[in-house]
Amino acid sequence: METKFQELVKIMERLRSLDGCLWDRTQTKEDIGRYLIEEAHEAIDAIEEGKSEALREELGDVLFQILFLARISEEAGEFDISDVIDTISEKMIRRHPHVFGDTTVESVDEIRSNWEEIKIRSEGKTDRKGSLSYKIPRSLPSLARAKKITERASMVGFDWDRKEAVLEKIEEELEELRAALGKGGEPFIKEEIGDLLFSIVNLCRFTDVEPEEALRFSIAKFINRFAFIEESLKDEGKTPEEASLEEMDRLWDIAKSRDEAKR
Repeated sequence: METKFQELVKIMERLRSLDGCLWDRTQTKEDIGRYLIEEAHEAIDAIEEGKSEALREELGDVLFQILFLARISEEAGEFDISDVIDTISEKMIRRHPHVFGDTTVESVDEIRSNWEEIKIRSEGKTDRKGSLSYKIPRSLPSLARAKKITERASMVGFDWDRKEAVLEKIEEELEELRAALGKGGEPFIKEEIGDLLFSIVNLCRFTDVEPEEALRFSIAKFINRFAFIEESLKDEGKTPEEASLEEMDRLWDIAKSRDEAKR
């Protein structure tokens, strides 16, 4: 495996060399950063679809973007891929004292707590602007970022004590949204919708549901059901534009019943 990895590193070096690929030579960190995000999302799609061959390919694409960034950094005299490997190896050993040291833990919660404590105390990783948002990327999807931020707040005791209280908060935010809709005004409505979404993220956390996964599931469900509507209308010689809302609602209910029957 080591030889194969080295071969891939050499491929990357060749592509960036003067006798390599003009396109690859002109890429910047910012360019590759965008591709890295895209490839990571494609890997997630492959995981959710359960396609092992696709996942194998997408993981290779992610790895290649990492090598690309490391090569650009090496050319700038900053670090190379060996430094990247050394850094992550040292970090994982340091942050798993219950595996590589003599620390004893009794639960996953203890492991998480130790992880955060090591980051802050042993590694000195505190944010001058506050530790709550430290190392939570601004580029994360908002639902995922909200979950991570509320997890941080919970670790210091700023949290509800039960999920029923979160449901009450959701109902409170929904009433505030209704009031904002009645008054009008885009800024107020946007704020209240944001508060409602934030509260729903908290409910996801209390129920061990990943909000991004839940929303992706609902999006896929909507796409599948609407595709059923389109196909059914096509059989009738119609398009969605030509059909009435009542017709589409009827077909939606059929698609929904089919989904429920599969559960």
